[in-house]
Amino acid sequence: MPAKDIFHNAVKYALEKDGWLITEDPLYLDYGGVEMYIDLGAEKLIAAERDGNKIAVEIKSFISSSTISEFHTALGQFINYRTALSQKEPERQLYLAVPAITYETFFKLELVKIVIQLQNMKLLIYDPELEVIEQWIS
Repeated sequence: MPAKDIFHNAVKYALEKDGWLITEDPLYLDYGGVEMYIDLGAEKLIAAERDGNKIAVEIKSFISSSTISEFHTALGQFINYRTALSQKEPERQLYLAVPAITYETFFKLELVKIVIQLQNMKLLIYDPELEVIEQWIS
């Protein structure tokens, strides 16, 4: 099992504060002979008699010296995870969790914005210090 991101618990607590039930930590997928671990699986009940919304969250800290390298890794993981989820758990939406400071700087660059748009990436923007979700971007 891979190591947890430095902000793993901050995002986990932020989701719980936002009313999400963490159902998997990590969310294990095995598809096409490849084992994958998405950082978190969560569910939010809409009503007691109906199925809830299900999400998977891949958490990234973007604290290394090469933000673009981390972005390349995150993008590759996102594409692979989304593909596997579409086959194994199509009702679950995948989000990339990004620290607010990184979103306000690096994720505002033209190339990054175009990649996110063309890849139809869903983002969860979080504050790692306050352990809150600032924004959901679909």
